[in-house]
Amino acid sequence: MLIPKHLWPLLVYEICSSTVEAIEAKINKFTRRWLGVPSGLSDMAMYCRKAKMRLPLKSILEEYEWGKARLLSMLEDSEDPVVKTVQPTLKTGRKWKVSKP
Repeated sequence: MLIPKHLWPLLVYEICSSTVEAIEAKINKFTRRWLGVPSGLSDMAMYCRKAKMRLPLKSILEEYEWGKARLLSMLEDSEDPVVKTVQPTLKTGRKWKVSKP
């Protein structure tokens, strides 16, 4: 699908999560129109993995959050001494922060 094509710029550039939500809303609108489902269908029905009739769709926001967490883990656990000393910060906006618990 198109998700891997869109995920790379979202991970590389400093884009806040509310912008990703807006992008996902536009894609959802297009997908609903393309599938011919009613506009009242919830997002849970579109992205649920346990339903009997599930669609092969993934939430872009969910993939964005997983990707940022993976990126933080890769940067913190890097064996390169320069990357370890820099201690990079990933900006994701005010709604959601990427950090290790």
